[in-house]
Amino acid sequence: MERREVSFEWDEINRGRLAQHRVVPHEAESAVLDKNAVLLELQFEAGEERKSVGMTAAGRILAVVFTLRGDAIRPITAYTAPRRLQKLYIERRGA
Repeated sequence: MERREVSFEWDEINRGRLAQHRVVPHEAESAVLDKNAVLLELQFEAGEERKSVGMTAAGRILAVVFTLRGDAIRPITAYTAPRRLQKLYIERRGA
């Protein structure tokens, strides 16, 4: 099976939103690509967005809200996951 490279779409806007929560882009990417990440689908009037709850290489559990742009993942924001989402991640990881 051929493995495809995942690409992320970054600009000043989404980097700034992450910075407000003291998250850097490589942390958000790591959390989204976490093999144990929990994916939640969200519906908004503007379109379909997703939230991934995953762990960074440093062990930080992040919630990353993103949308898909073609084959690229465009993070909208990321922040330390609230306790209930951390608990969900830990429960599903152990399953």
